Amino acid sequence: MRASLHTLGLLLAAALIWQPAPAQTLQGAALVSALQRGGYVILMRHASSPQAPPAAAQANPDNLRHERQLDEAGRSAAHAMGVALRRLRIPVAAVLCSPTYRALETVRLAQLGKPQTREQLGDSGHSMQADTTGERGKWLRLQVAMAPAPGTDTVLVTHLPNIKEAFPADAAGLQDGAALIFQPDGHGGAQLVARVAIQEWPRLAAAP
Repeated sequence: MRASLHTLGLLLAAALIWQPAPAQTLQGAALVSALQRGGYVILMRHASSPQAPPAAAQANPDNLRHERQLDEAGRSAAHAMGVALRRLRIPVAAVLCSPTYRALETVRLAQLGKPQTREQLGDSGHSMQADTTGERGKWLRLQVAMAPAPGTDTVLVTHLPNIKEAFPADAAGLQDGAALIFQPDGHGGAQLVARVAIQEWPRLAAAP
């Protein structure tokens, strides 16, 4: 009996030793330094946008389909984010984006580069029917696990329902323009290392 209890104790101890380490959270200068080296995926919501599309008279000239577009706060935040990323010298290469106007407007105002649109990053009102299969979430998890080109980071711009589908726990409370930053592990997975509000980028750029 004593031998059995001893063996059980050893097994429990081994199980504790081999538990995966908790996710590391990067912030401040450590986060900036990591992003400067590249190898991360920045998964973000588009910037702030009213829930209703604009009336024809208030639509941007290039918003020919009168889709939802960014409000003043969203435009300002997207622009400030882009300025901050350049000041921080964060090397963004691939930019994958929802085909919706408000997501593309976020990319354009942030000057992130020419986006590649993906239907899987869209919303049910624009590019896809509501997904009840889980395939869209699976696709997004695969994208987040893909390593960027060496020395660069990848940006994905999408909508909250898609992020919730792929990462339900991590998406809780994610505001307009906020980002989840993942580090692909090279084995088909990725670790969440930071959450960054869109207003945080300028503060990071202003830090000494």
